[in-house]
Amino acid sequence: MMSDKITMSPVGIAHSPYRQVKDMPIQGKFKPDTKAWIELKEEYSAGLKDLDGFSHAIMIYYFHKSEKAEIQGKPFLEDDRHGIFAIRSPHRPNHIGLSIIKIEKIEDNKLHFSEVDVLNETPVLDIKPYIRHFDVRDNTVSGWVEKHFQNTDTPDKTILK
Repeated sequence: MMSDKITMSPVGIAHSPYRQVKDMPIQGKFKPDTKAWIELKEEYSAGLKDLDGFSHAIMIYYFHKSEKAEIQGKPFLEDDRHGIFAIRSPHRPNHIGLSIIKIEKIEDNKLHFSEVDVLNETPVLDIKPYIRHFDVRDNTVSGWVEKHFQNTDTPDKTILK
């Protein structure tokens, strides 16, 4: 039976140089040198043990600045509307985001990272190690996004308007 409500609490907060959406890249890999850090609540700091052996992590967070939920929306790469589950808009039913971040260093309860694509003070819900043996897939297709990457690794619109 599906529950009607799930309650989550942040494990920490992301400190980012981005104060406004218009300054952020659509994905952190398009501005790889930008640095940020996650400050974990003290009771979770021991959870960072051994994460420094990984190059990347998956950060799951809450889009705290999104004030609406849509079933369809326009992605940053084009003006066509797509279903919300076919885009990475913050205006999702549960406002949950996911980013792959590059681990720079870990100090006490702080995870310093690059490849940043979140706003300052973003609530972090979870951190998971990125494991290439689990997370990389061969022979993938990226739907409507494919046309924006023909003969290139960077689409025309890599920065938000």
